[in-house]
Amino acid sequence: MHEVVVGLGPVSIDDVVAVAREDVHVALDSVALAEVASSRELVEGLASDPIPHYGISTGFGALATTFIERDRRAALQLSLVRSHAAGMGDEVERDVIRSLMLLRLSTLMTGRTGIRPIVCETYAAVLNAGITPVVRTFGSLGCSGDLAPLAHCALALLGEGEVRDASGHLMNASDALRAAGIVPVALSEKEGLALINGTDGMLGQLCLAISDLRQLLTTTDIAAAMSVEGLMGTDKVFAADLQRLRPQVGQAISAANMARILADSPIVHSHAGPEDGRVQDAYSLRCAPQVTGGARDTLAHAERVANAELASAVDNPVLTIDGRVESNGNFHGAPVAYVLDFLAIVAADVASMSERRTDRFLDKSRNQGLPPFLAHEAGVDSGLMIAQYTAAGLVSEMKRLAMPASVDSIPSSAMQEDHVSMGWHAARKLRLSVDALARVLAIELVTAARGLELRAPLSPSPTSHAVIALLRDAGVEGPGPDRYLSPELQSAAALVADGRVRARAREVTPQLV
Repeated sequence: MHEVVVGLGPVSIDDVVAVAREDVHVALDSVALAEVASSRELVEGLASDPIPHYGISTGFGALATTFIERDRRAALQLSLVRSHAAGMGDEVERDVIRSLMLLRLSTLMTGRTGIRPIVCETYAAVLNAGITPVVRTFGSLGCSGDLAPLAHCALALLGEGEVRDASGHLMNASDALRAAGIVPVALSEKEGLALINGTDGMLGQLCLAISDLRQLLTTTDIAAAMSVEGLMGTDKVFAADLQRLRPQVGQAISAANMARILADSPIVHSHAGPEDGRVQDAYSLRCAPQVTGGARDTLAHAERVANAELASAVDNPVLTIDGRVESNGNFHGAPVAYVLDFLAIVAADVASMSERRTDRFLDKSRNQGLPPFLAHEAGVDSGLMIAQYTAAGLVSEMKRLAMPASVDSIPSSAMQEDHVSMGWHAARKLRLSVDALARVLAIELVTAARGLELRAPLSPSPTSHAVIALLRDAGVEGPGPDRYLSPELQSAAALVADGRVRARAREVTPQLV
């Protein structure tokens, strides 16, 4: 992708990821920019009206009934941005900030906010220059939009506050804009409000999480299949006709993935006949498609919500297509907050099942003849014993992160904003959960790879063999005496998180979804 054009229509989830993580160039559609200019004329007309209009000639929030004289309105907009840039805590990640900036720009380019074209052009210039405003972790309640995070970004357009340049150096916004040849914006009526009143922070993080989970759920199927294989399980339960008896879409996809990986496995074939006396495998093996498939269906629901939000013009007040200026509640983050929480729940459950498969490999009574803890010399060596502890600790943390943020609400703004979504908080904890899921899956892959190699002279499936080779090439060693394990687990986690495990598996089995 060479360029994302804003204004042609809604940006996509893939567009958000491309701008946020790959620094893809942003262009503004000329037709949409003309509509922005046209809608601005309506705001200019209302600015001279003696009747108060919220956001144009009044204060904000609980001060909405306070009329502001025209000669004080530029100061009103500037004060709004300065006062709302009140975040605290650690810096928010660069990809999150770039995603929310793109999404705010997308709303500005709808022509429904009454902002001037120069503001859109400056916003795009800042993104393209790689300038990233410093945004702090705490400050948003997810209602009236992600006010504090967006205000920090708006402040940078004015040449105020702190930013990081394209090289990551911390500097004053004025210096960064000057170095990039960007003239700071001087705000006019309505513009400060339009810059900060949106769900862009939580939505940006939802888009990034959806992208990450797409590939992590495929990786889950890969890891689960390798565990079934290494634990001498059966692939018969993944047959398509059995899946059709329960027509859940995600379940069928995951079962098909696992069946394809295991179809050509000499290990599975070695015990596929009547000589195998086991009636059925444990749930963590047999029911893997049901759990991962349920996560897939939840992710599909989250994508529907995200796509609707990407097509939205979130501001208050908003300029309607027929020329009215209307207050509304579209800035409330509840729809986004709910799916952010939902994804944290399913991520925790997918990780919980993965950890159970890891533990099964290490228990001599359940691992079908493998050494205790897959150790080289049991007693002298501990093998992967403590790797399972790490997985258990991660899963326990994920269960705490699965507690919904959206069920909480703390009223604000003198009770004018008496119910808030906490969607930003839901997004922040989902990011932690997604990171933890990648680590738990990495531990399962390391464990399954060692278990499969200990089945020699039997060979794993071609897909499993390719994943094992990827791990070994990255410095994750095979069976042997105990060694410093942390670097190997870190390397495996990187292979999972950046999609290399999925990519390698798809080289062998392209049908994996």
